[in-house]
Amino acid sequence: MKNIIQSVKGTREFYPYEMAMRSWLYSKIRSVSESFGYQEYDGPFLESIDLYAAKSGEELVKEQSFVFPDRGGNLITLRPELTLSLARMVAQKQNELIYPLRWWSFGPFWRYEKPQKGRSREFFQWNIDLMGVKSPESDAELVAICAEFFRSVGLTSNEVKILVNDRRLVDQQLTQIGINQDKKAEVLGFIDRKDKMKAPEWEAYVMEKGLSEKQKDGLLGILGNKQISETSQELNRFFGALEALGVRDYVEFDPRVVRGLDYYTGIVFEARDIGENARAILGGGRYDNLVGDVGGDPLPGVGFAMGDVVISIFLKELNRLPEFKVNPAQVMVTVFDETTFSASFSMAAKIRQSGIAVQMHPEAGKLGKQFKYADRIGSRFVVTLGPDEIEQGTAQIKDLVNGDQRNVKQDEVAAFLLKNLARSTGA
Repeated sequence: MKNIIQSVKGTREFYPYEMAMRSWLYSKIRSVSESFGYQEYDGPFLESIDLYAAKSGEELVKEQSFVFPDRGGNLITLRPELTLSLARMVAQKQNELIYPLRWWSFGPFWRYEKPQKGRSREFFQWNIDLMGVKSPESDAELVAICAEFFRSVGLTSNEVKILVNDRRLVDQQLTQIGINQDKKAEVLGFIDRKDKMKAPEWEAYVMEKGLSEKQKDGLLGILGNKQISETSQELNRFFGALEALGVRDYVEFDPRVVRGLDYYTGIVFEARDIGENARAILGGGRYDNLVGDVGGDPLPGVGFAMGDVVISIFLKELNRLPEFKVNPAQVMVTVFDETTFSASFSMAAKIRQSGIAVQMHPEAGKLGKQFKYADRIGSRFVVTLGPDEIEQGTAQIKDLVNGDQRNVKQDEVAAFLLKNLARSTGA
């Protein structure tokens, strides 16, 4: 076997089937986003690392970002996330935009992580944000969008749950167990790590990092108490809004959810599949300081992001993906021999002008081979113009599904195909 140059580790290749799946996912994301009135946007793929250094957290900047110097010596990164780009874009035109601002995007991102099932270094991600409003109801709208997306792809509340917490509530609880303000950010990191470590290892870890036995026990008490949400006025309003929106069954309070990024300031949430894998599917929360941190005036915001890798694997495992048609042309025109090229080209053009996707076989050859090719790529009808058909002003049309074959007048071919394609799709 020849030595084929390999793709870059962790990148992805979208063959027609994978591309059809990505396009389908994009269509679902677009439909749900627009049903709530959100507008599509995008930011640059390259950013200065300085944009992330202050607010995203040390792990994202030092371990997960692809960083390189440009020719001027400035440190540039392939974007690892979009929220900070959004904050900068809003700050740049803050006085020209209309609030509340509702924007969404679906595009490529890069993180330098260990490639494994469900995680690659290159991925596509849905980002959706609501800015200019600071209320539990606006937080609930973003969570409702998550739930409606799950419904749209056939996932029930028995298969996926959106877990919610509030960093303000966590902050109050940490104060009550004697964690001072300087230590709270580090303790949030402890909480975020808990599900990734075995219980004895985690307890030893937090003690090693400076918590007392009493503080460690107090922290475990907080993380095991699902009733503390009832003490929060914001969370009570939040869950009331979800009830009104008809998606309450998808959402649960979970005191262990804090999210890893440093810029979250209020309600945070992440969706997980309900199963032995308990994989995180999406995550987000409230951030009220980012626009101010990048040079704009203070502006509240809430949003979430969902990568395409885990959700695609999850849907495939549950058999929820549709059958993708990777061939857009349901009609193929054959080439009988070298003398019929012009007639075949002309017929293909007329069919195409009627609004039907059609391809023509690129070379003359045995018709059996051409028919076999049409069948393999998923064409429904094959149109043939041999010397006899050209002389008679007809074309032979074969339905590859039921084997029906008939001669049709050339000026009626497009109408015949339109009628039969509509019938086969139920249109």
